[in-house]
Amino acid sequence: MEQRSLVGRTGVVVHPVRGGDRPGEVRVVVDGMAHYYLAYAVSALPAGAEVLIINNRGARQIDVEPWPGIVGGGVSGDMEGFG
Repeated sequence: MEQRSLVGRTGVVVHPVRGGDRPGEVRVVVDGMAHYYLAYAVSALPAGAEVLIINNRGARQIDVEPWPGIVGGGVSGDMEGFG
């Protein structure tokens, strides 16, 4: 997967992100296939939290921030099909 293509996608925390330089793990679904990345955030994020990818560090490492999701349920992954 091209590095830039991750930025702007959403994912779900599967192992808590502890904040700062202490990563967790995030699952991102792309074209129906789950990919797992080490994820860093400014503050801690619990397992199950939905996140937005804001930077790709390379080597399967990303920076994320909390993402509120879509009210009433939503789709993790990308925004294809919306519009």
